[in-house]
Amino acid sequence: MRVLIAGAGSVGQSIARELLSHGHEVTLIDRSTAAMRVSLVPDADWVLGDACEVSVLAEVNIERADVVVAATGDDKANLVLALLAKSEFGVPRVVGRVNNPKNEWMFDETWGVDVAVSTPRIMTALVEEAVAVGDLVRIFAFRKSGSLMVEITMPDKSPLLSLTLRQLAWPGGTALTAIVRDGRPIPPDPDETIEPGDELIFLVDVDAEAELREMLTA
Repeated sequence: MRVLIAGAGSVGQSIARELLSHGHEVTLIDRSTAAMRVSLVPDADWVLGDACEVSVLAEVNIERADVVVAATGDDKANLVLALLAKSEFGVPRVVGRVNNPKNEWMFDETWGVDVAVSTPRIMTALVEEAVAVGDLVRIFAFRKSGSLMVEITMPDKSPLLSLTLRQLAWPGGTALTAIVRDGRPIPPDPDETIEPGDELIFLVDVDAEAELREMLTA
């Protein structure tokens, strides 16, 4: 897979290293000469240029990219790149980094963003997931499909405990993807029972979230 990452700071470099370790082809682009620390990610292709300029994107053959990651520290730049990548060059998948949570509402298909990644939002979800028992917590939002990844840690008392998954009818637009028990993921087999402390991980349509919450927290 060919990935172009705009923003060669610590975030962009970390993403690049991880992708390279998985065998992907990575190009890092940044307009700052100070960011050109090639020795930190020597296996990536480095480009000095403004990723918000069409001419620069054409020079790096962005149309050949399978994924573009807009990972700069400037939300405006990330949105401009996402829009250009999607509308001008037809990149199949665009991931946008959200620096300011107040701007998160703009990172959607209107601006060419398929997946928005908000570090503050993810950290908040992880904190809630770590301390909340019996509450349905949003972990991630898939902007393009309108689906959510949600999680609940089952309390000691719940009418769902000891029932098998076969006995449960989840709301439409809901899929139980995994049960995490004692730190280990368990496939959602129909004969599996729900136990106290189980972490249930779902993919759910936004419209079905409230119904699922009512079912799980009743």
